[in-house]
Amino acid sequence: MTETFGPHLTFDARGCDKAKLTDQNFVYRLLNEMPELIGMTKISLPYVVEWLDKWATTPGYTGFVILAESHISLHTFPDSEYIFIDIFSCREFNVDKAMDYLITAFNAKHVTTNVVQRGLDFPRGEKESPKIRVSG
Repeated sequence: MTETFGPHLTFDARGCDKAKLTDQNFVYRLLNEMPELIGMTKISLPYVVEWLDKWATTPGYTGFVILAESHISLHTFPDSEYIFIDIFSCREFNVDKAMDYLITAFNAKHVTTNVVQRGLDFPRGEKESPKIRVSG
């Protein structure tokens, strides 16, 4: 088996609880708690912003949390009772646990997921681990 850089889970869900899709505190808490739940290391606080598309009547939220392993991002579309979530990691994580948690959290009625193995040709060796640098 070829070693990869890591999995990228895409999670598209419809029939979600509109109250949760429009609750900024709920979205923030989910992004804040999920990394630990799936064994990842949060290196930033979540960032969540409200956004009203020109075709929408109800604002949704876009959120992001940076992980030592990569990131989790999400976009809610309350008028459509829909959410898009990406979880990308440079090491394996329990994809089923992540999906179950998200389905329950948003009371999703229909879910489409994909898991893509990223970095099929990423050079893995005995090199020193990269150091995290924050610019700004």
